[in-house]
Amino acid sequence: MLRVSVIATVKNEGDSIQELLDSLVLQSRSPDEVIIADGGSTDGTLERLRAERRLPLRIIEAPGTNIAQGRNRAIAAARGEIIAVTDAGVRLHPEWLEHLLRPFEERPGTMVAAGFFLPDPRTPFEVAMAATVLPERREIRPDRFWPSSRSVAFRKAAWEAVGGYPEWLDYCEDLVFDFALYERFGPFAFVPEAVVYFRPRRTMRAFFLQYYRYARGDGKADLWRLRHTIRYGTYLGLIPALAGLSLGVHPLFTLGYLLGGWLYLRLPYRRLFRLWQDYTWRDRIQMALWIPLIRVWGDVAKMCGYPVGVWWRWRHLRGFHRPRGFAGLQPRGTSWVSGQ
Repeated sequence: MLRVSVIATVKNEGDSIQELLDSLVLQSRSPDEVIIADGGSTDGTLERLRAERRLPLRIIEAPGTNIAQGRNRAIAAARGEIIAVTDAGVRLHPEWLEHLLRPFEERPGTMVAAGFFLPDPRTPFEVAMAATVLPERREIRPDRFWPSSRSVAFRKAAWEAVGGYPEWLDYCEDLVFDFALYERFGPFAFVPEAVVYFRPRRTMRAFFLQYYRYARGDGKADLWRLRHTIRYGTYLGLIPALAGLSLGVHPLFTLGYLLGGWLYLRLPYRRLFRLWQDYTWRDRIQMALWIPLIRVWGDVAKMCGYPVGVWWRWRHLRGFHRPRGFAGLQPRGTSWVSGQ
């Protein structure tokens, strides 16, 4: 039987860490070891981890480390041939690890298995958040799915071959790591049954900070230039232009807002109609009103964060400087630094 190490990083997850530990205990395929790297918790997270006696748990205390550094430390200490990665703030399906290991057991040449995640909302606001930001299984192209490190497994040899998670990135590190694995080993085995349940952000402030950081990471790693360009062009160019045409040329140009709004919101509302079944009509109305606000707020957060990341990249990644894990982490046809 393959030996598997489950690893995770945490920092100040006192409210959620117990749920993760409980769901690890209930796995149909028990992990051979669990290694959790703590980045300097001050809210009782470490005390909860030290009190855990049901799991073969090892704790790595690494104050001041970012997520990538914490994961690399945990993986370096792991004894398993297979590394299964998850995260705090999630609840694992009881058969998560069993499903995630199946490709390695059935096809010995498998290097990476990509699990999936589903929303775990607890309030009407969180349902609206899930509908707005989290994809459904039917939307996924398995051959081009970049798994979150909430639910992914790979051989430790694969991690070593690509130089680990890029420690120079504080966010988007798992996406860049995915690109490195894909470039080296090709498409991943997609295992949609390997589900973790992820609770969306609970407030608009927390959501803004999350998407600001994601976009800042995009700017640092030079990811998704076209997407960000389209977003700036829409908000700073197209929307004002339609207003000018409506006022100065013909009122029918206002129909452009209706068409744009439909294109912009049709997918979140389609998801919402499948998520709101157990809620009252009052809750459903609240959810429907939240969706456009969440969508716009997320775009504002991205437009604030992306230039900060670009500025960091221009300052730190020009010339001959190359951080550890820099080379080979982009898909073919794209560059790390503008002009190179």
